[in-house]
Amino acid sequence: MARPCRQRRIKHFPDYWTFSVADNENRQEEIIMSLDEYETIRLIDHEGKTQVECALSMDVARTTVTAIYDSARKKLSRMIVEGNPVRISGGIYRLSSDRNHTIEGKDYNMNRIAVTYENGMIGQHFGHTEEFKLYDVEAGKIVQEQVISTNGEGHGMLAGVLKEAQVDLLICGGIGMGARMALEEAGIGLIPGTQGTADEVVNACLDGTLEYDPGEICHHHDHEGGHDCDHEQGCENHCHNA
Repeated sequence: MARPCRQRRIKHFPDYWTFSVADNENRQEEIIMSLDEYETIRLIDHEGKTQVECALSMDVARTTVTAIYDSARKKLSRMIVEGNPVRISGGIYRLSSDRNHTIEGKDYNMNRIAVTYENGMIGQHFGHTEEFKLYDVEAGKIVQEQVISTNGEGHGMLAGVLKEAQVDLLICGGIGMGARMALEEAGIGLIPGTQGTADEVVNACLDGTLEYDPGEICHHHDHEGGHDCDHEQGCENHCHNA
């Protein structure tokens, strides 16, 4: 029986998930780059780390990093030379940042709802969120609340904060396609296009009266990559199951 592969540590999700050649009108085979492959490119080529330093950051052997990095570079070369689009998705990884958040844990039978939080209101710009408010829900009732700091900006960083906080559902105002893809990768449900005080919005979500704009998810972004932006039914299910 083959030994399972060791999960590679990544510090946060990407801010950008899809890449294509603007002047290539022919539909080319899409290349999938895994998140662990992306992490080697980020650490070695973008941050200038050695392969040994990259291996320490990802908590794997240097030979493993070499193999992952070679695969990632070949995929990038195909995009540059052949014009193939690249999408980042999946991989053998675990998300583990260096952030020192103090976040209360939740019981397995609870759902955790997060909202973009700004002076008691729903923040309208996901990418600039400085705080999230978390609501733990059991049997349709809020049993615990807490406010956490994000300590940074960027869609990938913020989605990583939510995943590490064990969030099941995000309620927010405006949000772009890159953030949506990060949340999908993290397995976090989404209700975009909401306004008002955070507490009132969450209570409306729980009692089924929340009004929101599912189209807000694609505000100022093109519908590329075949993604369906109508998440209304899925979002309603998240609220009703909370």
